[in-house]
Amino acid sequence: MALYILCISCDDKNGIVAEVATCLADNECNIEESSQFNDPLSGKFFMRVVFAAKGSEGFRNCFTTTAEKFSMQWYVAGANEKIRTLIMVSKFDHCLNDLLYKWRSGILPIEITAVVSNHGNAKDLARSHNLPFHYFPVTKETKQQQEQDVCKIIEDTQSDLIIMARYMLILTEKFCSDYAGRVINIHHSFLPAFIGANPYLQAFERGVKVIGATSHFVTADLDEGPIIEQDVLHINHSYNAKELSDLGKDVEQLVLSKAIKYVTEDRVFVHKNKTVVFK
Repeated sequence: MALYILCISCDDKNGIVAEVATCLADNECNIEESSQFNDPLSGKFFMRVVFAAKGSEGFRNCFTTTAEKFSMQWYVAGANEKIRTLIMVSKFDHCLNDLLYKWRSGILPIEITAVVSNHGNAKDLARSHNLPFHYFPVTKETKQQQEQDVCKIIEDTQSDLIIMARYMLILTEKFCSDYAGRVINIHHSFLPAFIGANPYLQAFERGVKVIGATSHFVTADLDEGPIIEQDVLHINHSYNAKELSDLGKDVEQLVLSKAIKYVTEDRVFVHKNKTVVFK
């Protein structure tokens, strides 16, 4: 028996859960885990089901009729599939280091294809894990070509997921459109507070009592994509901006790795600029 994940989104109607369960049972599929959410504001229904079966072909054929009846958006994925993932990083490599450890330890269901950077300092770290490292420095004159080079690496490595692990360049609207829903960023503030550059300095100057990190899907609107995961750390008046940055690194690592885990385990549903996350 193999494990599969069924993900569904559609307008909320009576009988959806019953028909899903019936179709699974009729095809000798055993439900291992099930989560659902009906949003009363949008009228949308979201469901994630983990089921065991000898194969998924029979269920897929049967479920097509149910999906058409309820106008569902749906897919079935193997529960143990590893997602081909490219990591992009700039000067700060703490998130990269954390992801490499969790990849090697089997904590994250990903297969890292390469590391891309606009700085060279992460080269030794990437090579120590036997990963290709691609260094593409950027100037105002070379930015367009640099992004084209990054896109070529994504395509050549057949990477399905792109992680901005403190990659500090703003992506073009075309890049965001071409890879919509496939790029995850970690921003070092509790969004929507302190969008853009130097959020720890912004937090220090504002005198906040908590700092945080936010992982979100990347869109053309800077730091405004659908939020996947957030967390905060309580602070007080005694911390300076550098100390806030040092403290925040742990939160950034945790938030980013959680977001990646949720996405790669098919736990995240995007609706407009919000997400439903079955944790």
